[in-house]
Amino acid sequence: MVDKSIYIVQGEISVVVAAIKRNSRWSTHTPLDEEQDPLLNSFSHLKETLNNIKDLSDVEPNVFLRPFLEVVRSEDTTGPITGLALTSVNKFLSYGLIDANHEGAAEGIENMADAVTHARFVGTDPASDEVVLMKILQVLRTLLLTPVGAHLTNESVCEIMQSCFRICFEMRLSELLRKSAEHTLVDMVQLLFSRLPQFKEEAKSYVGTNMKKLKMRAGGMSESSKWKKQKRSPRPPRHMVRSPSGQMDPGQSSTLTNNLSGGVPFIEQHSGGSSTLPGSDSAASSISSPTTDSGLDNGSKTTSKEDLTDLEQSSSTATTPMTPSAEPGRLESQSEGREVERAQSASVESIPEVLEDRDLLADQSDSASVHDMDYVNPRGVRFTQSTQKDGAALIPYGLPCLRELFRFLISLTNPHDRHNSDVMMHMGLQLLNVALEAAHIAPYQSLLCLVKDELCRHLIQLLSVDRMNLYAASIRVCFLLFESMREHLKFQLEMYLKKLMDIITSENPKMPYEMKEMALEAIVQLWRIPSFVTELYINYDCDFYCSNLFEDLTKLLSKNAFPVSGQLYTTHLLSLEALLTVIDSTEAHCQAKVLNSAAQRDQSESTTVEGDSSVNTITDSTTEAGKSAPSSNGHNAVMSDTRTACPPTSGHLMAEKMRFGRQDQEETDTEKKSLKKPHRFTSCLPDSQELLEIKNKKKLLITGTEQFNQKPKKGVQILQEKGLLSSPMDNNEVAQWLRENPRLDKKMIGEFISDRRNTDLLDSFVNTFTFQGLRIDEALRLYLEAFRLPGEAPVIHRLLETFTDNWQKVNSNPFQSNDAGFALAYAVIMLNTDQHNHNVRKQNIPMTLEQFKKNLKGVNGGNDFDQDMLEDIYNAIKNEEIVMPDEQTGLVKENYVWSVLLHRGASSEGIFLHVPESSYDRDLFTMTWGPTIAALSYVFDKSLDDTIIQKAIAGFRKCAMISAHYGFSDVFDNLIISLCKFTTLSSESVENLPTVFGSNRKAQVAAKTVFSLAHRHGDILREGWKNIMDSMLQLFRAELLPKSMVEVEDFVDPNEKISLQREETPLNRGESAVLSFVSWLTLSEQSGLRGPSTENQEAKQAALLCIKHCDPEKLITESKFLQLESLQELMKALISVTPDEETYDEEDAAFCLEMLLRIILENRDRVSCVWQTVRDHLYQLCVHASESCFLVERAVVGLLRLAIRLLRREDIGSQVLLSLRLLLMMKPHVLSRVCREVAYGLHELLKTNAANIHCTDDWYTLFSLLECIGAGVKPPAALQVANTNPDNDTGAQSDSELSSYHQSEVSLDRGYTSDSEVYTEHGKSRIPRSATDVDVGWLVVGKDDLDGSKAAVTPGSKPLTHPLINQYSLTLGQDMGLHDTKSLIKCMDSLSFIVRDAAHVTPENFELCVKAIRVFVEASLNGGYRTHEKKKSHKYDSKSSRLRKKPREKEGTSRRTKASSQRPARSHSDDEEDEGVPASYHTVSFQLLDLMHTLHTRAAGIYSSWAEEQRHLEDAGRKIEADSQTLWSSCWCPLLQGMAWLCCDARRQVRMQALTYLQRALLVHDLQTLDAVEWESCFNKVLFPLLTKLLDNISPADVGGMEETRMRACTLLSKVFLQHLSPLLSLPTFAALWLTILDFMDKYMHAGSSDLLLEAIPESLKNMLLVMDTAGIFHSADSRTGYSDLWEITWERIDCFLPRLKEELFKQAVIPEPVCNIPVEPVPPPAAVTSASPPVPAPSSVPAAPAEPNIPSRPASPQDTPTPSANGDRSDRSSPVPPSTPPMPTPVKMSPPVSPPPPLGQSPLILQPLASPLQVGVPPMSLPIILNPALIEATSPVPLLPRPTTD
Repeated sequence: MVDKSIYIVQGEISVVVAAIKRNSRWSTHTPLDEEQDPLLNSFSHLKETLNNIKDLSDVEPNVFLRPFLEVVRSEDTTGPITGLALTSVNKFLSYGLIDANHEGAAEGIENMADAVTHARFVGTDPASDEVVLMKILQVLRTLLLTPVGAHLTNESVCEIMQSCFRICFEMRLSELLRKSAEHTLVDMVQLLFSRLPQFKEEAKSYVGTNMKKLKMRAGGMSESSKWKKQKRSPRPPRHMVRSPSGQMDPGQSSTLTNNLSGGVPFIEQHSGGSSTLPGSDSAASSISSPTTDSGLDNGSKTTSKEDLTDLEQSSSTATTPMTPSAEPGRLESQSEGREVERAQSASVESIPEVLEDRDLLADQSDSASVHDMDYVNPRGVRFTQSTQKDGAALIPYGLPCLRELFRFLISLTNPHDRHNSDVMMHMGLQLLNVALEAAHIAPYQSLLCLVKDELCRHLIQLLSVDRMNLYAASIRVCFLLFESMREHLKFQLEMYLKKLMDIITSENPKMPYEMKEMALEAIVQLWRIPSFVTELYINYDCDFYCSNLFEDLTKLLSKNAFPVSGQLYTTHLLSLEALLTVIDSTEAHCQAKVLNSAAQRDQSESTTVEGDSSVNTITDSTTEAGKSAPSSNGHNAVMSDTRTACPPTSGHLMAEKMRFGRQDQEETDTEKKSLKKPHRFTSCLPDSQELLEIKNKKKLLITGTEQFNQKPKKGVQILQEKGLLSSPMDNNEVAQWLRENPRLDKKMIGEFISDRRNTDLLDSFVNTFTFQGLRIDEALRLYLEAFRLPGEAPVIHRLLETFTDNWQKVNSNPFQSNDAGFALAYAVIMLNTDQHNHNVRKQNIPMTLEQFKKNLKGVNGGNDFDQDMLEDIYNAIKNEEIVMPDEQTGLVKENYVWSVLLHRGASSEGIFLHVPESSYDRDLFTMTWGPTIAALSYVFDKSLDDTIIQKAIAGFRKCAMISAHYGFSDVFDNLIISLCKFTTLSSESVENLPTVFGSNRKAQVAAKTVFSLAHRHGDILREGWKNIMDSMLQLFRAELLPKSMVEVEDFVDPNEKISLQREETPLNRGESAVLSFVSWLTLSEQSGLRGPSTENQEAKQAALLCIKHCDPEKLITESKFLQLESLQELMKALISVTPDEETYDEEDAAFCLEMLLRIILENRDRVSCVWQTVRDHLYQLCVHASESCFLVERAVVGLLRLAIRLLRREDIGSQVLLSLRLLLMMKPHVLSRVCREVAYGLHELLKTNAANIHCTDDWYTLFSLLECIGAGVKPPAALQVANTNPDNDTGAQSDSELSSYHQSEVSLDRGYTSDSEVYTEHGKSRIPRSATDVDVGWLVVGKDDLDGSKAAVTPGSKPLTHPLINQYSLTLGQDMGLHDTKSLIKCMDSLSFIVRDAAHVTPENFELCVKAIRVFVEASLNGGYRTHEKKKSHKYDSKSSRLRKKPREKEGTSRRTKASSQRPARSHSDDEEDEGVPASYHTVSFQLLDLMHTLHTRAAGIYSSWAEEQRHLEDAGRKIEADSQTLWSSCWCPLLQGMAWLCCDARRQVRMQALTYLQRALLVHDLQTLDAVEWESCFNKVLFPLLTKLLDNISPADVGGMEETRMRACTLLSKVFLQHLSPLLSLPTFAALWLTILDFMDKYMHAGSSDLLLEAIPESLKNMLLVMDTAGIFHSADSRTGYSDLWEITWERIDCFLPRLKEELFKQAVIPEPVCNIPVEPVPPPAAVTSASPPVPAPSSVPAAPAEPNIPSRPASPQDTPTPSANGDRSDRSSPVPPSTPPMPTPVKMSPPVSPPPPLGQSPLILQPLASPLQVGVPPMSLPIILNPALIEATSPVPLLPRPTTD
């Protein structure tokens, strides 16, 4: 089967031939002429050839291409025919008919390229000519972009490009064509540069010798053959090479250069056809423009030397990685398999064979020798020339053409070249852009040196042009350059950024806004390059002699983010964007670190820092999408199936296709990879500390430099002082500094080094230069660039002399003498002035070379200098001025500055460190956060656009995250404070807040951000807490907080919760009217009288919703996770809120207090760290409060809540309990107001924690509290003293101070003393005692002298050697105030809770417990009469404590006055309970009796078990004795006294019950163990005081009941007396005791109004006398009568009141014989006893209590008489002991009282007559009301009612 390709070729032949024939020239010709005509002839030959073959690959590609190419070359063909031929060629290429593997492929392709680039045709009209040009472009594109195009040589590629450029820049052509050419060029450049990684740099000499011919020219090419000649034949032919057609063609020379250095023979062939194809003569078709053939040279700096040295220079700077190996002809082995596509039957081997006989090649003129040898390209691929008949080996294109193309493109961008039009410059920039996108150029030294110098220079110059498109294009190219090559362009980058900064800050009105915008965008884009910013910082800010680029840019951006006009423009947002870029990347790194550290906690990290990733893999910088596009056929070889080789769509994809066997250039990398490090650093990754030191040093250097530029000496001196230069001055060091510091003024350097005092310095300065190997003018040029040559001749002389001496020395004296060198140097300077100084040139014609030589005749030690050298010097100076620094302007100055920049870049200063991302994030953040947050705040404030607001918020969040990561609390605080401002919470008034906040989206966003940041990063918040708490307060005031936050625990409230937001309730009608009037006045300004509008309500709803999202409560609940320091700051912020006139009122303070308490409870685990702070705060609130208020109440409740929760914690429990003493330190009247809260709180506390309280001190605190709160006892004086200490600066005492009163005193505070204590501890007593008159047998009660209202009789015979506390009173002598009923009841519950549970009664609290019970006994006596009376006269209004005081109106705006109690019911006045009072008091009294009884009966058992326990433990603490004496003094006696005291209650049921209990207690079995002394004290301390008290008119309303009580008391007395008669007899004071009993009998006889006592007393008396008589007490053997003295005295006393008793009892008594006398103490006569009584008509051993001046007497409240029913069920319930039958000897029925209790309704009537006489003249009660039962007893032990006087 015939190959289809043959048909394709045949078809094309027929088309072209037909066209040629159709053409008018051929139309008349005969077929014979066809033979004559060469074109048609070759076609017919081809036809024959094709007919004879089966496969197209059987013939050389050249065979079927040649006829078509001849048509293209022919000058005689017309455009359309040429066009057809071109179309055919294009088709062959497209179908891949030229097999790339074919040995003739390269030749054919070369022919094709030559023909098409030199196409000639006869022009017809411009339009159709352009079609042909279009086709030429198409073929060239296809040619270069098909796989077979890889065979093109360097020259062909350059020509192809040149042709395209010609079309592109020919302005007479249509735009469409020019644009097509442009697109073609883009594709070609893309291809060539995408293939760059496949090329190696050639050896130096190769580059040098062979690149000359690759010159591309810029302008349109002239028609003269000058260009072609110059282009094609600059070299003489060495060999004649047969051209493909077989003729020897002298015009076509082929050069064979034996490249010795690289060992690479380079064979280059010119075009396959005639080399002198003239341009088309017809004007229409000439593709030319009038520009002269300027070449590109004008663009390049080294114009004059371009043709000679440009390539040599470039090759000398190019360090090629190819090193010749030891064998001369052998290349270093490089195993990258190069594509075979380009080889003519290439055999690919990794190591080329050694070429023997290298020298032969040079002489051999036989062309065969050329064919015999193989060409080995630099990649180690050998090309074996197989076609012996025609053509030399063709080298596929490589780096040389790329370099030339690159140079050409760069030259196009030179703005100072007048030939470069805007279009050309733009085109150049566009193509450079493509080149940089496609390739990574840095590894190629020959390209890099072009980038460093010309390219950067042109780009930076282009930034100054005012044409936007050029400006934009140059910025784009700059980005690509600095993105990939910044490490080689350190100072270029600095210059570029400075230029951008100038543009951004330019005030020039002509500067378009868009330019600034683009400059900013460029910065933003650079900022986004990973680690770019970090590198800026480390390479510039941390370099002594670079500007602080990063810092300056940051400042500039920040400043630029602030709109001057207030209007936000893109520039502002771009600046912000740039700032945020740094933040974004830092934040991303922090996040990554967090994740990594989490992931790698287990593994150890061993990451080594890669210096720079971009060098490692040199791949295209664009994506490699091409890999999927027309895919190769897999094998390493070429397209085996050439049919499918349709041309890829772009150059880049084609390059991808050609990349098969390539590997990356690892060799070159490794050579380059050794990272250089700048001298100033110790390592390639210096630490922050080191950088900081460098920056500080840099600041000092700048200061020194500034000084130097004014006065050099002073500058050096300053640096010496700062230690940057050594002192004394080290010349070498200073010289080095002068050389390397570019900021120094060159003029000043000149003055300083030329100063004759500094000659040594000058030597050192000159020594810093390396003049070795430099011609004298080059050395001088270098020297004079370093300073400004002064004008004075002697100074110049000194400078030049030193210079020449040094130059001569290092170059080993090339001149005869130093003077000769000096003269030459001077001559060079003169020449420079002559050639370039305008002033000189005006007067003289510049010096010629001859004149210059003539001037120097014979100067070299009498001889001449080398004339060639002088000529070179002359030319060098003439062509390029030696620029004196600071002298020139314009381009010359620019050139000078640029050359300095290049010099610096080449030195070690130019080292640019690549650092890994995130290396110095911390430092960068430290520098940027301030400006960034400021800018963010501004933009957030000013912008209304949602996206911008979101961006700002994201910025805030990221800053927060970073500051949290690095622990920068100052940054975080700053951020929170900024954000808090935007929430409007603090600035807005409370009234408008819900509306304003609810309708302000931005404020809501800010609020959400503040809270979420505080939740997330609260750990590092410090100052910021204050602002957050202020915001919370505002939300609280505006009632926007969730309910759970304003509801707090409460003890008293039935719901156990109260709201902190209290409604305002008008106190009474009058006030409410005034209030409403005021509110009407204030509201009338706003129209909101009818209530809030719907918008307002919607806004409020929105606000509520937003706050719900913020979840402020989480701040409290999550506080347990805060770091301690943050927690302390948070607490500080809360504590700082205390009520004051201006900012806060008590409700705010209460709210903050509640938050504080919740936080403490959340942080229970570490409460010990913060306890002191809280305690001090509570101390301030409670102890310093002078009046009760809501805040105090909350503080008290808070303290108790803390105690309840914290007591379980061992570490803090005791401290917490100690802190409860704060309550005792409160001012009594304040405490009384919160007593109910305390009572309920204590109850809770004891119920939950009684088991956790172990030490006596703690129990003491609790019991004291119970007494103060429940019974109104005044707090212990010790504490009150501490409190009245006003100058206590801390305002609080430490707990240890509080506990200063201690164990030994506790017992004294019981209010009673055990007998043993009386005798041992009296000296210690600290209870204040008045100087009572001790000699009388009376003891004064308790603490207060005024309370001497009760005493017991002590027989005078008892030796009283020291004053005693009165233990003979039933009261405790406590100073009692008022108490609150509910508190009393609650405290009672607490007390009974402790007593009833045996576990809670411990040795530590037993005595305290007993004392507390007695206090409550006193408080509950007579139904708490004190409290009720006082309340009548002084009803304080609790509402005042619960209501807000209206704050002062300030500046006309009032803080919204608020709510007060939603619970008026919570007042402490007991009005609503008055009815029930007696009942509750009954209960209390019965409970007390029961408790006393319980303790009394259990005491012995308890004590003995304790004593037992202690024996086991053997701890040497307090000895617990269980003997009867201890029991009596600490337990039985006080309890009996307590019961006795209740026997004196005005309420009958209580009295009766108490008597029953007392009787039972006294007769209990345990008491039998007591001895006589104790029984005596029982009479003295319990029974006698009781009887004394009962003589008073306790219950005037219940006369009968009182009689019965008295009767039972007397009976009890006699019972006890008789039962314990025998021990009592042993007492020395028995007589006195007996007489006292008789005294009482006497009084009781006369006490009653009924006959009850009159009957009962004698019976009891008889009983006693009989028993005593029977016992023989009255008998005495010694006395004359047989009766003792006692008998006498007894009857003497009885006769006073029962004269007939003796006869009645002893009428039959015979006086017996006297018996032996019992020794009896002298007994005072009865008169002595009575003398102590006051002269009151009633016989009474107790003085009628005088109305004390400080306490007004009050009547008993009428309700004290209970209804029997009420009492009945109460007593049953409360007392488990059934009332015992009254123990009376005479069977007296218990009759009901004489008058029934009046119904309650009439109670006021009863009160009236009693109250009125007393109340006259009594001042209203002024004392603070203290609802404390324990304090009441002492002040007024009885209801002071007028006693009915009986005669």
